[in-house]
Amino acid sequence: MKKLGFLLTVFALVFAFNANAQEQSGAAITFKEKSIDFGDITQGDKVEHTFQLTNSGSAPLIISNVAATCGCTVPSWPKEPIAPGKTSEIKVSFNSAGKMGKQNSVVRIYSNAAEPIEKVSLISNVLPKTK
Repeated sequence: MKKLGFLLTVFALVFAFNANAQEQSGAAITFKEKSIDFGDITQGDKVEHTFQLTNSGSAPLIISNVAATCGCTVPSWPKEPIAPGKTSEIKVSFNSAGKMGKQNSVVRIYSNAAEPIEKVSLISNVLPKTK
């Protein structure tokens, strides 16, 4: 009888865990890459990269905001929901005017995904202009 009680308890826990896991499923972002390194660039150069993302979840992905760490980095992102299994792009540009040395421009992506804040970055080493 104790074995039957134990088995019923285990079954109930497994069932509850599965139900909870299904409730938590939703949108999820998967990036092709999360950073790009441009290497050496000259001060004043503008570089850009398009980050490809996929909604690897089971609900539409809604990106509510994309914010950069400084005004030198400008993102653009899709305003419409991204269906499960579909891909989209976030385009990020970096203006190195007034910058010197190693730069890591971080962009935060805010969405309804299970992980609500994701980050991508543009990395570069800004060298002085040559005359």
